Amino acid sequence: MCGIVGWIDFSTDLETQRPVVRRMTDTMRFRGPDAEGIWISGHAALGHRRLSVIDIEGGIQPMVRDQVALTYSGEIYNFRELRKELEGAGHTFTTKSDTEVVLRAYLEWGIACVERFNGMFGFALWDERSQELLLVRDRVGVKPVYYYPTAHGILFGSEPKAILANPAAKRKVDVDGFANFLVLQANVTGKTPFDGLLELQPGEFLRVGRAGIERTRYYQLTARPHEDDLDTTVETVRGLLADIVERQLVSDVPIGTLLSGGIDSSLLTSLATRSNTAADVVRSFSIDFVGHAGFFDTASDALRATEDAPFIREVVDYVGCKHEGIDVATAALCDPEVRRRVLTAWDLPNHLGDMDVSLYLLFQAVRERCTVAISGEGADEVFGGYPWLHDEKVLDIPVYPWMAFQLLQGTPSTFSLFDGDVLARTALFERVGAMYAQGVAEAPTLDGESPVDARMRAANYLDLTRFMRPLLDRKDRMSMAVGLEVRVPFCDHRLIDYVFNVPWSMKQRAGESKWLLRAAAGDLLPDSVRHRPKSVFPATLDTGYDDMLRKGLNQVLTGADEPIREFLNADAATAIVDGTDPATGSWARLRTESILRANAWIKEYDVDMSPLS
Repeated sequence: MCGIVGWIDFSTDLETQRPVVRRMTDTMRFRGPDAEGIWISGHAALGHRRLSVIDIEGGIQPMVRDQVALTYSGEIYNFRELRKELEGAGHTFTTKSDTEVVLRAYLEWGIACVERFNGMFGFALWDERSQELLLVRDRVGVKPVYYYPTAHGILFGSEPKAILANPAAKRKVDVDGFANFLVLQANVTGKTPFDGLLELQPGEFLRVGRAGIERTRYYQLTARPHEDDLDTTVETVRGLLADIVERQLVSDVPIGTLLSGGIDSSLLTSLATRSNTAADVVRSFSIDFVGHAGFFDTASDALRATEDAPFIREVVDYVGCKHEGIDVATAALCDPEVRRRVLTAWDLPNHLGDMDVSLYLLFQAVRERCTVAISGEGADEVFGGYPWLHDEKVLDIPVYPWMAFQLLQGTPSTFSLFDGDVLARTALFERVGAMYAQGVAEAPTLDGESPVDARMRAANYLDLTRFMRPLLDRKDRMSMAVGLEVRVPFCDHRLIDYVFNVPWSMKQRAGESKWLLRAAAGDLLPDSVRHRPKSVFPATLDTGYDDMLRKGLNQVLTGADEPIREFLNADAATAIVDGTDPATGSWARLRTESILRANAWIKEYDVDMSPLS
């Protein structure tokens, strides 16, 4: 995995801007600690920082062939098949890397090459012949791509920091982008909280030339009849997963799995141990918190019903992997420097709080042992595992299902912490309804589908295109901040396309969520793990962490330099600080986290918030 950057300016010879291009490229050093490259030709400049995973010696970038230059981040899992096809078409390869496959695929098929790729990727191709740039993101959005249109071209990068290193990028808040952060986190509009900074959407590419910027969608979910019977469906899912894991284990560096003891990560770990690709005993890693067991019985909630550790032990014994648990202390979660590193890994505000800090610490430890890890993100979105999909009351409320679930759990939204002027200026309540309606309208439909299947298809579509996005972003930012590549088999588009069209009655059976995945697991896991109830990514239950959050919020309310304060509902925030706020549990904590992270973001990046005032 790597970091890409670039600058196209049709009014300037960018060789004169090499120091700026280098500064932009240097911001990606954590994503790519192994090598750096810069290529400049006239109006085009490409930069690259490399994390060496495939063909360590040969995949140097930017790569140039036949007047086309490429800077690329990601993995193409079917690159070997594509290479054979391209060799048959007359191409001669000089490396063993998937990078050269991407470049030669473009030379052979043009932009249509992206439809042949199976993988996660963000890349830019500059074609000297046409004087055009192609900027491409993978179908599901596993790898990020940001861009910033300018008067004479475009800036782009894997992360906002690469663009912000160019003086042309301004650090002013975008009201719509900031409001979208508060509503959803997932950036479905393309706007970020930075004015002018946009995110390329999953399954899209940009064409940039002298005539301007043209955006094209090359992939989207579609509805089609499911013609397989139940047994065939189960066998197909198992076969797809086995093939996906086999492909994603290909690596020239050490690889492991992330194991929580849930059905998703446990199944991937089991398949990895049975793979012919695995060169050695599979290593697995899990996270826990110091003193966690002592808190669990009294502090667990609807999202974390069972402790991970007993199920992890069962999986390890059953599949025979070599396991190591990583214990995180509350002090590390509260460490200001660690929290700052997490913020600057994101470059953007979010409300994931300890769930991204703890993931960062886990990845930091895993990186000392492996360069690549396999993770279970996406399984709940693909197979319908979240509790809000199984609650009629939730699905009857015309807002995003996870927001309805939160409200029915008795936790007010983050909106309640902002004052009336901000709510009016950003139209937050209206925005919630409009964004939900837009998402439902986008969801593909199938003629003759039952009302139940139609409603569940729409809810599933929202999970896949909205809820999953910040989780994939979190995985990318926290892993790449420490130079760890994390692969996500459940986000293979072949699996998503197939399961999306499976009727709801096959996904949930006998009162059990994700029945289809559990059935596909079969004898690969012990029954106790196959039927374990959903329990989300673990969070610390230590009340000392919540004390830290309240102290931080009190500082925001009383400190001298706390820019978010002018936008807050002081009474609502004070109720959290003094313990009179009635909301408790995971959702309540996220409200405080979002305020603290937004405040830290404004200060760290010196964001001009005047448009919100």
